[in-house]
Amino acid sequence: MDESLLQALEEVSGALHDKMDALLPNPENGVGTIAEAMRYASLSGGKRLRPFLTVQSAKLFGVSHDAALTVASAIEFIHTYSLIHDDLPAMDDDDLRRGQPATHIKFTEATAILSGDALLTYAFQILSEPSVHADPGVRCELIRSIAAASGFRGMVGGQLMDLESEHEELPLDQIIRLQRLKTGELFATSCEAGAILGKAPWQMRSALRAYAHDLGLAFQIRDDLLDAEGTRTETGKNVKKDHKAGKATLVSIMGIERAREQARILAAQAIKHLDPFDDKAKHLRQMAEYVVTRRG
Repeated sequence: MDESLLQALEEVSGALHDKMDALLPNPENGVGTIAEAMRYASLSGGKRLRPFLTVQSAKLFGVSHDAALTVASAIEFIHTYSLIHDDLPAMDDDDLRRGQPATHIKFTEATAILSGDALLTYAFQILSEPSVHADPGVRCELIRSIAAASGFRGMVGGQLMDLESEHEELPLDQIIRLQRLKTGELFATSCEAGAILGKAPWQMRSALRAYAHDLGLAFQIRDDLLDAEGTRTETGKNVKKDHKAGKATLVSIMGIERAREQARILAAQAIKHLDPFDDKAKHLRQMAEYVVTRRG
């Protein structure tokens, strides 16, 4: 990984941890176990790529760093809720997440479900706060965009398609649609969030969404490659899951080498979408190169 990208990721990750720590409820404040579970799942590390996209896109438009971090925290809470629920026995049935026991293993299934629900709803409470942006229209636009990306036309819809695809031979275009919904939409809204905060013109927002859609699909292909080739130590989660579940993925359809090349093509396309931003988007370009070579 490029040294400047590594430094930028570490800076965002550290600042995000502090912001989420301040936003999350404390068990001592009367909410007990639910607060413990919310904090356990949210503060346990992770790549923090979606918050990074929000912070970096916000920089392009001179947005307050604190406002960008607040929105990035809300997005990370939504992402964390999805991971908590994905790991449940009724879904992907996984006992390991980010190198530690999944939330339903650490606590109980009921607590995991409720802590995920709490993180999702709390995210939208945060986005509605005037501290995010003085203009209520901007806050409403953020809520609309992030809700759409998280719901049945985005992450939730993609997750159901993924579950229903077990032991089915989906055509290539359906797998791409599944991945764009499950992963790509939240990537896209994470990147667009900075532009919304900066009241950027539609052309700029569209360029960032296009970048993030290609980035998200490249990221998912790399995830599938790591599931096929990686180790539990590298990824912090169980591997070979897709094969065991009989899920159709771009890797299973295209083969490892062709899938790897497709990820590189998507990363190059993502970088091309950033042409309007010149050198200001350096870290976003580096991110596209990183997602197709990462080991975890």
